[in-house]
Amino acid sequence: MTRRFALRSRSAAGQIDFAAELNPEQLAVATAPGGPMLVIAGAGSGKTRALTYRLAWLVQNGVDPSRIMLVTFTNRATREMLSRVELLVKQKTRDIWGGTFHHIGNRILRQHGKVLGISPDFTILDREDSKDLIASCVREAGVDIHKKRFPQKSVLIGISSAIQNTLAPLDAVLAKRYPMFTREAAEIEKVLVLYASRKAERQLLDFDDLLSAWLRLVRRHDDVREMLANQFLHILVDEYQDTNAVQSAIVDLLASKHRNVTVVGDDSQSIYSFRGANFENIVGFKERYPDAKEYRLETNYRSTPEILAVANSSIAHNSRRLPKILRAIRSSGLKPAVVPCQDHFVQSCFIAEYTLGLLDEGRGLNDIAVLYRSHWHSLEIQLEFQRRNIPFQVRGGLRFFEQAHMKDMLCYMRILQNPHDELAWLRVLKMLPRVGSALSHKLWQHMSGADDPLKSAGEPGAVNLLPAGARSFYVDLANLIGKLTQLNSPAEIIDMTVENFYGDYVVSHYDGADLRKEELRALANFAAQYNNLEAFLTDISLAGEYSGETIVTGPTEQEFVTLSTVHQAKGLEWPVVFIPWLADGRFPTDFALNSQQDQEEERRVFHVASTRAKDEIYLVVPQVYRNRSRSLIMMKPSRFLTEIDQDLTEQMVLEEGLPHLTGGEED
Repeated sequence: MTRRFALRSRSAAGQIDFAAELNPEQLAVATAPGGPMLVIAGAGSGKTRALTYRLAWLVQNGVDPSRIMLVTFTNRATREMLSRVELLVKQKTRDIWGGTFHHIGNRILRQHGKVLGISPDFTILDREDSKDLIASCVREAGVDIHKKRFPQKSVLIGISSAIQNTLAPLDAVLAKRYPMFTREAAEIEKVLVLYASRKAERQLLDFDDLLSAWLRLVRRHDDVREMLANQFLHILVDEYQDTNAVQSAIVDLLASKHRNVTVVGDDSQSIYSFRGANFENIVGFKERYPDAKEYRLETNYRSTPEILAVANSSIAHNSRRLPKILRAIRSSGLKPAVVPCQDHFVQSCFIAEYTLGLLDEGRGLNDIAVLYRSHWHSLEIQLEFQRRNIPFQVRGGLRFFEQAHMKDMLCYMRILQNPHDELAWLRVLKMLPRVGSALSHKLWQHMSGADDPLKSAGEPGAVNLLPAGARSFYVDLANLIGKLTQLNSPAEIIDMTVENFYGDYVVSHYDGADLRKEELRALANFAAQYNNLEAFLTDISLAGEYSGETIVTGPTEQEFVTLSTVHQAKGLEWPVVFIPWLADGRFPTDFALNSQQDQEEERRVFHVASTRAKDEIYLVVPQVYRNRSRSLIMMKPSRFLTEIDQDLTEQMVLEEGLPHLTGGEED
């Protein structure tokens, strides 16, 4: 047998034949002469290939690798890109300044941070260390976090991070993201000033300092800025649509000398404003660089023409965008299917049943993904997959009932069902101010000796075990538990717990409190289908969600259906994609309906979701929502579906047995 291996296209002199390796759009990017460059790279258009060959072209044409900066959003992406460049140019690329903004910032601060008072051997705090330090600053500031609702350490770190990444003042950050704490602004500022001071004294930098200190360095010290700007002859930034105010400012300052700055990204995939990403960085690039040359990568190698037609039709409704049309290289395939379902329970049944049908047809588990707007949208789907023994993994996050606030809530319910559940009691008791492990164990020992721990919890003997400052909080908890014992509806138990006790705890202890409260409301709505607490908790535990069992159905299972939020799925692809909850108020979310800017970001989220699909996409629409009172609420199909040309999709009718495609016509 003769074995053959195709060598890369190279000229007689051993140089890369760029024209043979790249399509015309990519070739123009890779071989551009220089200057400011805006590369609008649509989904699946090979932007990584274009950027890699751009680096290879620069090195092959004599640019010193040490004078090139490559910024990506993961260090893994940098390593893969640079290793490809080494294979192309046959020389080491280790001198290229490659990595994430934080990685490069760390390197620069260790070399030049002395002018800011930062020692070269500074320590980088991880998230937990940062929380511990800011907690000590709260104590040092003399804030009594037990007399009023005050943000706990994780929330304070979130506030600090938002200030540093958006360059906005504290008042603006609180007003936009943490309005519940505006009255505490003075004390929060006192804590944050102390936090910054203690970090400086101890030569500590947290993750956000790596960027803010880098920006401060090049803004305040002209000599350092000029030296760095002179050093970096070429700056290339990937995923530019995800940069924040700090990152954009750093790039502009470092590119001020040579102005050879190449930014690559897709404004239609800018979906991280909640992390501080600034959409205007990419759409306003040519306003900051009027002489910038614009390049477009519009040839899509991932999806069928039918899928791209829906994606193009939808995103065209955004008024603030950089126009582009994704063109498929692949041959024609199935039209995207719109799947109206009676309600959200039928929705989860359809996704599970159709998944099993796809497996019978030869699809693998790894070929299938369910992409949703919010994590709570996966609640019924996760349980339905568990019931049908369909292996799945939740990408980039915990299963629904493994989240901390879900565990908290289930513990309240567990002690009602089984008053002798020690683990549940200890978790609930430790939520009380000034009650730690020792006191919670002491309280439990007192209650566990009684025939009825629930009754014992409200007696004076338990209250007297606590210090004076903790007693009022404990009395409130005991009163709540007393009221909960009179209820049997799981939904009512959740509602009362959130309203009377746990809601304030979520706000003060967890960052992203609004989203967590939304998920608790979704849990109550889901629980409304159960008539009693025992049935609800039994269903949850048997599904394996809360018991700590693995998601997979067997110890050697290697393949899974992927369940993911759209945000976690960015950059990935699957042959088959389901997008559930396509109804106004769900996708787009309620929060986005009152603002055009927010609606347009939601439409970009839908664009990202739809362009993850390679072969098939199922757009699932629940027509009715059953709320906690079991009332039926009619739902409007998502505007992202109704605004596109209906000829671009097929309608799927759910009947007994297999679904039926109608081609968009009614039977």
